[in-house]
Amino acid sequence: MIAFVRGRVAAVGLTSVVLEVGGVGLELQCAPNTIADLMLGAEATVPTSMVVREDSLTLFGFADEDEKQMFELVQTASGVGPKLAQAMLAVLTPEAIRRAVAGDDVKTLTGVPGIGQKGAQRIILELRDRIGSPGSVPLTAVNAVTASGWQSQVHGGLVGLGWSGKEADHAVAAVTADADQMAAPDVARLLRLALQTLSRA
Repeated sequence: MIAFVRGRVAAVGLTSVVLEVGGVGLELQCAPNTIADLMLGAEATVPTSMVVREDSLTLFGFADEDEKQMFELVQTASGVGPKLAQAMLAVLTPEAIRRAVAGDDVKTLTGVPGIGQKGAQRIILELRDRIGSPGSVPLTAVNAVTASGWQSQVHGGLVGLGWSGKEADHAVAAVTADADQMAAPDVARLLRLALQTLSRA
């Protein structure tokens, strides 16, 4: 997993930016508010989340760690993929999403292109107990990979690979014992173990 990218902003587009890192240009898919904060030619550090597909590896970039964590968390809801998760963050701040879920605010969530009435209700139902209360302290780069942090990342990785939220839940539970034996959670290794669990099922 690539947790962040640091480098010179080499190009800025409507939906993405390119950061030059060690002579290599890495394209990051970003929401408009993230792009607005990046200046061409300037050095920048951008939190990232990698989405793995059979035919592609896509890096999504974020304004801060809270936005990144919200991007990964909302994908644990059924029917929410990376594009829809990014659309949510383009329209709403992480705090606005927390308020909407905590307050059963279907209207706010349906303001996001691609989310209808039933989709908003499903997101609220599935995320209510996991998303945190409004005003809660966001995760930082220092404490991102905590006990719950690795679970969120592995779960998001499995969902990104096409497994259902329920299947990902079972796989995460199956590798929790392995994580407990590690001094610090190795997300990449735990993701591989989770995939092995699913392939045996």
